[in-house]
Amino acid sequence: MSMSKTEEQFAAAIKDCRAMFKAKLADYGASWRIMRPTSVTDQLFIKAKRIRTLEAIGEDHSLVGEGIRPEFVAIVNYGIVGLIQLELGAVDKPDINPERALSFYDAHIKTSTTLMLAKNHDYGEAWRSMRVASYTDLILMKLSRVKEIEDHRGQVAVSEGISANYMDIVNYALFGIIKLSTEEITPTHHA
Repeated sequence: MSMSKTEEQFAAAIKDCRAMFKAKLADYGASWRIMRPTSVTDQLFIKAKRIRTLEAIGEDHSLVGEGIRPEFVAIVNYGIVGLIQLELGAVDKPDINPERALSFYDAHIKTSTTLMLAKNHDYGEAWRSMRVASYTDLILMKLSRVKEIEDHRGQVAVSEGISANYMDIVNYALFGIIKLSTEEITPTHHA
């Protein structure tokens, strides 16, 4: 598979995520501006944990009726919200209009995409051979790292910071969205 195909698939997945982000802005405005980064991390954790549960029991056993793909979309969008919040800081009441929120979204998704393309080049499209459940586990691992960094007030000795982890989370979720469009998910539990 070529890098141009990856860029094309990434762009299509991002288009879907951005459309959902824009629709939510129309419904709620930028209400997420009140969230502190730690709360965004916890929201990302809830979404990833739900995916892991659905992977274990099967989507057809969901009582909520929403599957894995919408949760990956939510992870992309909350990951971008996290990056925006790291940049701007939390506020007591929403302070940006939907157009400005979308401009921040576009800037951060562009940075995340640039990172993905660089890593994808160096790793030779390895993500294509991975299972979707592995993206879920990697997202949960990254969130565990972010929680540790947050607990240490953002201080790291040799590791990537919170924003780098958020960008990786966004990209793993985008890989999940792409893979879900080409393969069926089966439960990972054993009989």
